[in-house]
Amino acid sequence: MDDFMELASDNTKQDVETCGILGAFLKDNIFYVTTLIIPKQEATSSSCQARNEEEIFAIQDEHSLFSLGWIHTHPSQTCFMSSIDLHTQFSYQVMLPEAIAVVMAPTDPSRNYGIFRLSNPGGINVIRECDERGFHSHREPSDGSPIYEECSNVYINPNLRLENFDLR
Repeated sequence: MDDFMELASDNTKQDVETCGILGAFLKDNIFYVTTLIIPKQEATSSSCQARNEEEIFAIQDEHSLFSLGWIHTHPSQTCFMSSIDLHTQFSYQVMLPEAIAVVMAPTDPSRNYGIFRLSNPGGINVIRECDERGFHSHREPSDGSPIYEECSNVYINPNLRLENFDLR
């Protein structure tokens, strides 16, 4: 997360979001994030869209990596998952149920990062049935769960080497 925030610092100072992809390998049923890919992107203060995604796939293929999730900044907002974030996370969790979303919120006084995922099945079902685009509200899951939740099964190992690919 520190590496990502360093790579995002210029955008963050300008109140522009930055996004990245978390590449991981699987060993003994545990995913290890070893690669951060910062794609070419278009961004505003409240959104970020990857471009030239074939470059991301080429790196993942070359290094035999899974897309374990994504990381992005909320440069001037709090640490939460917006409706757009929920839809993005849905696309990751449909491909890989273990996928995570990391939100970095450097100006949030209560916490500067969160690691989240859609609740399953509640949040997954709500987003699967939603056809809206842009910022909007969602109904509560019918099973009473929150639409997304903090990941309690993620261990941050500061000794794990991270390789960065900044494609911007």
